Amino acid sequence: MVPVDVKMAWRNIWRNPRRTLLTIAAIAFACVLLVFMLSFQFGSYDTMINASVRIHTGHLQVQARGYQADQKIRQVIADPRPVQQALDAMPEVLAHAPRARAFALVSSADRAYGVMVEGIVPEAEAQVSTLPKIIRQGEYLSDDPVEEGLPDALIGNLLARNLKVAVGDELTVLGQGRDGSIAATVVRVRGIYSSGMDDFDRSAIQIPLADFQAIFTMDMAVHEIVVVGRRLSGAPVIKAALQDKLAGLAAKADLVVLDWEDLMPGLRQAINMDLVSGSIFYLILIMVVAFSILNTFLMAIFERTYEFGVMMAMGTKPQRLTRLVLAESTGMTLVGVAAGMVLGCLVTFYFMHHGINLGANEISRQFGIPDTLYPRLTAISITAGPLAVLLITLLAALYPALKIRKLKPVEAMRQR
Repeated sequence: MVPVDVKMAWRNIWRNPRRTLLTIAAIAFACVLLVFMLSFQFGSYDTMINASVRIHTGHLQVQARGYQADQKIRQVIADPRPVQQALDAMPEVLAHAPRARAFALVSSADRAYGVMVEGIVPEAEAQVSTLPKIIRQGEYLSDDPVEEGLPDALIGNLLARNLKVAVGDELTVLGQGRDGSIAATVVRVRGIYSSGMDDFDRSAIQIPLADFQAIFTMDMAVHEIVVVGRRLSGAPVIKAALQDKLAGLAAKADLVVLDWEDLMPGLRQAINMDLVSGSIFYLILIMVVAFSILNTFLMAIFERTYEFGVMMAMGTKPQRLTRLVLAESTGMTLVGVAAGMVLGCLVTFYFMHHGINLGANEISRQFGIPDTLYPRLTAISITAGPLAVLLITLLAALYPALKIRKLKPVEAMRQR
């Protein structure tokens, strides 16, 4: 397009300043809303993921190959020390903790249930999970070995209710050791936790790892090493680096690194479903803006029909008039989108530093979800919404622009 057409298009945009400003404001508002809402969504996903993985799974886990799909007691990390040393050397890793797990029958004086018995290192576990913070009765496990008496255990509130036990009561654990021998012991309930995850609260108990290894004849073997990074976004970096280090250890060739998506596929599916529902809302918003643009340019063409007729009678081709109108719509849309992106980033930056307080919520705090959420500004949240607005509004402007091609000079000049 020649420069004179660009100048003419820009001048025509401001022939009706009020209508132009209202249209630009509508586009800018849509872009601000899209940038902020997408950033808020991504921030809430980070919070939700961190709250979920910090309850039990961690950002990543190192396991024996095939253990995630078929959790057999013999599929172990025979010597976790080289893996732990590799994790200690990685600055992206915040903490890590070994665990051992086995299915067993746990019985009280009244009832018996099949559960997952987990051996944990209490101090290390406190660094990778929120287990110490969700103890509702009694207290957390101690790293100090029990010299006399029974091993301590933590159980979920639903399991405690099903077994009809309280803090201080005894439970009998009966299972199979790694070598095929009978694993049996009696433990004392030291604490009862409530994570909000019903399956976890009704089907798992935790005992010190040293006691677990002695009861289930594990020697020094464990089943998983739970890893928590300094940031959720650093999990892929840790995974890639750890896989490279494990590949260099011949004895560790049978180990795999699983991230939170592998460990909790249901959480990823829930996030994808929320993104789809959010996208529908955003599409509706964009369509409202598109119809605003469509109405603006239809009105402009109706008002300028005589003008277009005169220009066509003077030899201006319909194609040039079409390009002129499209340039007007493009200029107006670009101004609105640019203003919306800048304002959207400013609003999001403010709340990234100050947060959005959702109000005191005891249930949220109980499960480790903070009262204040922080948006997360990313390249996608900045560009996805405004680009969609730009594309759809330009498509909406095509219809009124193409109507010019059907104008007849004589008929158009009679519309004055």
